[in-house]
Parts: sequence; C-alpha cells; structure tokens
Amino acid sequence: MNEIILLKLGELVLKGLNRRTFEDRLIANARRRLRPFGDFKVYSKQSTMYVEPKDDACDLDGAWEAMTRLFGVVGLSRARSCEKDADAMLNTAIEYLGDKLAAAHTFKVESKRADKSFPMTSIQLSQYVGGELDEKYPNLKVDVHHPELTVYLEVRDYAAYVHADPEPGAGGLPVG
Repeated sequence: MNEIILLKLGELVLKGLNRRTFEDRLIANARRRLRPFGDFKVYSKQSTMYVEPKDDACDLDGAWEAMTRLFGVVGLSRARSCEKDADAMLNTAIEYLGDKLAAAHTFKVESKRADKSFPMTSIQLSQYVGGELDEKYPNLKVDVHHPELTVYLEVRDYAAYVHADPEPGAGGLPVG
C-alpha cells in the first residue's frame, strides 16, 4: 500500500462545540498548501488527520515540507498502511522501517488500538511485533525507557498504520 502522512492534532481536540469548525479550517488550509504537490485526499478521524496521495504523480516530499509548517498540527509522521493483522503489521514494519531498524541499536514498539474489536490488546501486539523484530535484527536491543527508535503501530477503523518517531509540527491553532 502507499505511503501516507499522519497529522496529530493538538489543542484543537480540546475545543467544545466548535471543534468541527476548527477541524474544517485546518483541512481547508492543508488542501490549499497541498495543491502544488498533486491531488491528495485529506480527512480527519479520531483526532488524526490523514493526507493520502491519490496517484503516484504526487510529490510526497513536497507535501511533507508543507505540512511541517501547518499551524494546528503538533506532530506528523510518514506512515505505511496495511491490513489489521499482527503479521501484516510485522511485515510492513520490516519492509518500511528496515533501514532504520538495521541502523538503530535500541528500540521499542508502541501500539495504539483505536479499533477495540482488534483481537489483541495494545500490549500483546507490542510484545509480539517487538519480539519478532528482536529476533530478526541481532543488532537491536529492547530499551523501553530511552530507545533510539520507536516503532509505532496504530490500529484504526479501516486499516493499521506503521511508522517511526513522529516529527514535531508547527503547533497552535489553524490560521483563519
């Protein structure tokens, strides 16, 4: 599956009845900034905004740079989506983050299950994927307190997402 950008929303999620107004403004700002880089699908669910390229002609690097300067976003990650299955998430982590895993010395796996119908708990999923990665990469040691690399697994409504450490965004509230 294609690479996407996950945007984590900050203070915006604390807004009460007018939260949707702020989210709509943020989505409109994101779409405007993404126009020069191709056709992207931008939507928000569960306090996360998703930026998905609609075709291979999209400039994901340019889109990434534009999103780092978008007010209202506190963190962003390039992620790969996969099936909601532990083995699929493991294989995606190996394929997508293989270079980072090979270069790191310490790591940990953090899981978030927004879809509570997923059969494993967050801890079980982290232990399973972390154990398999530990066996596959002999250079890695588990360090849950100060890891050099954190592998994030997010089980959402329609798919699971695998990504490494998020980068900080511009923060604040959407302009306008």
